[in-house]
Amino acid sequence: MDKKRKLGYIGLLAAVMLLYMVILNIPGLLKLIYPLKYKDEILEYGHLHKIDPSLIAALIKTESNFKPYAESRKGAKGLMQITSSTGEWIAGIIGIKDFSEDMLFDAGTNIKLGSWYIKYLTGYYSGDFELIFAAYNGGSGNVDKWLKDRNISSNGITLDIIPFPETEKFLVKLKKNYNVYKRIYRWEVVNDSE
Repeated sequence: MDKKRKLGYIGLLAAVMLLYMVILNIPGLLKLIYPLKYKDEILEYGHLHKIDPSLIAALIKTESNFKPYAESRKGAKGLMQITSSTGEWIAGIIGIKDFSEDMLFDAGTNIKLGSWYIKYLTGYYSGDFELIFAAYNGGSGNVDKWLKDRNISSNGITLDIIPFPETEKFLVKLKKNYNVYKRIYRWEVVNDSE
C-alpha cells in the first residue's frame, strides 16, 4: 500500500471516529438508541421502592429492549423478564389476586413486580449491585451457592468471578446501559422526607 493511500485510510478512520464521538454526545440521537418508554410506571415504582429510575430503564433495555411481549428461552416474560414462578411468588407477597402468567406481559404489572424484586434483592444482598443483579439474572439460589464456594468468592461476601457466562455478559451490558441512562435522563429518587 502506498503512502498516499495509507494516509487516506488514516484520515477516513479519524473522520469516522470524530463523527462517532459527535453522535454519542448528541442527547437526541442517544435517546433514539436508548429510548424511555413506560416513563410514568418507571418513575412511580422507582419512587415507591427508592430505585433510581435510570436503573429500572436500563434493566428493561437490557432484558427486553422495551418489548412488553418479549419471552426468553427459559420462559422469562415481559419488559423485566420475570419467570412465572417468580411472578407468582411476588404477586402473593404484594397482594395481587388471581395472578396469571399473562399478567407478566402487561407493562405496568411487569414493572411493578420487577421493581419490587429489585428492592427485595437490594435488601437481601445489602445493596451490592453485582450480587443483586447476578441474582436477578442467574437466580439468588445460585448466587448464594457461589458465595459459599471459595473458588468463586474468596471472602464469602463478594464474587471474584461470575460462573455463568450469560450472567457475566448481562452484568456488563446492564452497567453500560445504566451509565448511559443516567447520563441522558437525569433523575433522582425522591426521598419520602421531602
